[in-house]
Amino acid sequence: MFELDKILRSHLKELEPYSSARDEFSGEARIFLDANENAIGSAITEQYNRYPDPYQRLVKEKLAGIKKVKPDQIFLGNGSDEAIDLIIRAFCEPLEDNVIILPPTYGMYKVSAGINNVAVVQVPLTADFNIDETALFAHINANTKVIFICNPNNPTGNALSETSIIRLLEQFSGCVVVDEAYIDFASHESFTRYLDKYPNLIVMQTFSKAWGLAALRLGMAFAHTAIINVLNRIKPPYNINGLTQEKALQALSNESIKNTMVASTLQEREWLIGALSELEMVQKIYPSDANFILVRMEDPKAVYTYLIGEMVVVRDRSNVHLCEGCLRITVGTRAENDVLAQKLRAWS
Repeated sequence: MFELDKILRSHLKELEPYSSARDEFSGEARIFLDANENAIGSAITEQYNRYPDPYQRLVKEKLAGIKKVKPDQIFLGNGSDEAIDLIIRAFCEPLEDNVIILPPTYGMYKVSAGINNVAVVQVPLTADFNIDETALFAHINANTKVIFICNPNNPTGNALSETSIIRLLEQFSGCVVVDEAYIDFASHESFTRYLDKYPNLIVMQTFSKAWGLAALRLGMAFAHTAIINVLNRIKPPYNINGLTQEKALQALSNESIKNTMVASTLQEREWLIGALSELEMVQKIYPSDANFILVRMEDPKAVYTYLIGEMVVVRDRSNVHLCEGCLRITVGTRAENDVLAQKLRAWS
């Protein structure tokens, strides 16, 4: 059974977080003389001389309605990478605890654990890119505090077994992080619908993919209020800048545009799969629930180098376990996809 107090690092239980000026006063006022800001204005036309809301309340209220969660179940980070780092720092004692990852998977789980001096236990996916439940449960020990599951998975693109993830949520006493960076392109529903049922569930999403806001660096984490409170206590005071909050609110008011882009991406994904399947060099195209496809082909490194020379950049994943011989190709616009297909036809 999951008990937050049992896995939270002991020194954080009594930690007094930094109290910013905007923590101590968050109401309406005419004159702010509390935060040592520049009262005159900014060195640019727009006015950014005041500190932003440290808890991004307006963004969370708008986002909660779209995601069908409560505002206090939302954490916003400087990209999902900040949430990953904070989760490890909150629950894992350096040189003592461990996290489990399921390679091939997103690389920042391992990097963040390494930065925090936390051991990483790797339990590879099966040959068909799914969770090896027997191996996973066999590798869980008393010091396993967090399990990271990328779903849909990166770099393979496929959805993982919901049954396996639920079984893990029910039987593992630590935190299960389901990273849904590509959920908007998937055919399955988000795990956010289970937030009220599983107190050890953390769901991560991002504004970088479907919303098209990668340059803003804004990630989302959804969890039980108790976990969100922990993350808020240990995050930097103003981790999401004012400009990012403004642009996020604009984007959330344009959800229909996001949905149109997703539909276009899905259409292009099918077009690209069809175009690549006609090439003799292509040995296999793996099923995708993301905005990219994993393609096994003859001599991938040579193809990758050739495409670079043609000013087309894809991702070489041929050295990644279970992805040998593969390139990861992001779905572009029709014009971009057509150029890629033409270049590959010329190669073959």
